[in-house]
Amino acid sequence: MRIREAKKDDIDQIQIVRNSVKENTLSNPKLLTEKVYEDFLFKRGKGWVCEINNQIVGFSIVDLVEKNVWALFLLPDFEKRGIGKHLHDIILDWYFTQTKDIIWLGTTPKTRAETFYRTAGWIEAGMNGPKEIKFEMSYEDWEVARAQSYL
Repeated sequence: MRIREAKKDDIDQIQIVRNSVKENTLSNPKLLTEKVYEDFLFKRGKGWVCEINNQIVGFSIVDLVEKNVWALFLLPDFEKRGIGKHLHDIILDWYFTQTKDIIWLGTTPKTRAETFYRTAGWIEAGMNGPKEIKFEMSYEDWEVARAQSYL
């Protein structure tokens, strides 16, 4: 397993991962074009990929403009292996080196993603539109959550 910064050449495989998920599916995958991914990866923020045997099995992207986790997804066959936690920790560590502003994300209620974020220390902050829970993480809460993950 290797986690590294995402490159432009990774976008095709990133799209495969994003379109393979069983929860938090896209209503219209065609809206997320290569240009959209390029903007989020290289202009608005940064992203990382996890490779196993030269195949991207997961990715994460953080957006500094909207101050949110824009994406964190894995191929279904690679869930429950700690990959998501590694990608999560990398984006938050990087984000908080760029700014100490609160970061947020939205996810569908009653999903494994909701449980994952609660377990990782995210605080529910209402709704993000009619169909997503909004979670927030402050720099101080991240320091506590990060320290507890090493215990």
